[in-house]
Amino acid sequence: MYKIVERKYLAGNIVLMEVEAPMVSRSCLPGQFVIVRMDADGERIPLTICDYSREKKTITLVIQVVGAETKRMADAEDLKAFHDVVGPLGRPSELTEKTDEELAAMRIIFVAGGLGTAPVYPQVKYLHEHGTDADVIIGAKTKDIVILEQEMSAVAGNVYVTTDDGSYGRSGMVTQTLQDLVEKEGKTYDLCVAIGPMIMMKFVCKLTEQLGIPTIVSMNPIMVDGTGMCGACRLTVGDEIKFACVDGPEFDGHKVHFDEAMRRAQIYKTEEGRAMLALQEGDTHEGGCGHCK
Repeated sequence: MYKIVERKYLAGNIVLMEVEAPMVSRSCLPGQFVIVRMDADGERIPLTICDYSREKKTITLVIQVVGAETKRMADAEDLKAFHDVVGPLGRPSELTEKTDEELAAMRIIFVAGGLGTAPVYPQVKYLHEHGTDADVIIGAKTKDIVILEQEMSAVAGNVYVTTDDGSYGRSGMVTQTLQDLVEKEGKTYDLCVAIGPMIMMKFVCKLTEQLGIPTIVSMNPIMVDGTGMCGACRLTVGDEIKFACVDGPEFDGHKVHFDEAMRRAQIYKTEEGRAMLALQEGDTHEGGCGHCK
């Protein structure tokens, strides 16, 4: 069992949980995720690691209610522990492979949409701990669902909050704020990291392509099984077939075929759709461990 040492609501239907997971916290890095089960009969839920403490031997997870199992997790006030926490899974952010000197020479901006703020935070914190303060745009529909603003402000260079309805911070989409920073406020960036809903990442990438800013996106929204066996997170990157959970979740955003990924995610929701995808995609439907041929 994996003890839940802290639990609090961040906003609306979004819950933060700090969980004792010694083996995961010892080796995880920003960008990775875990698979969690609430109990022995529970559904396997992939969750991004929002934070971790090697000293306390804990990881922090942010859970948004999107289905029956996540609603059970959020509503279970008496839940004291998770039955399973498996990880760390996926590949760490490529920023963790760079030296402090390389990071210091980079001007980086993160674009976090909604729950995407949770996986952005550990990367920004990692950079801060290694002597580099990145800029961050946090986007939300309304003020009520902006999360982790204070935590992000403590480790970022500048934090720009924008809400679709203008109820807090700047008004409009994250793309408008990014464009304003570059074209009106004279900001220059060597790299953009965008994490959030696929439609948001798609339009951020369209903009950064115009602005000439290399962009990394995280395709964790399309993961289901988390081990590459179900075929849910299959996507095309350039001219290659990839699986978000074993090859990613981060990819070159200018090479991701977003329309295909979004269309496929809708089809995958039904049993008939999954069968059709398996038929159409043949041997490339499932990723397995990512190495089997």
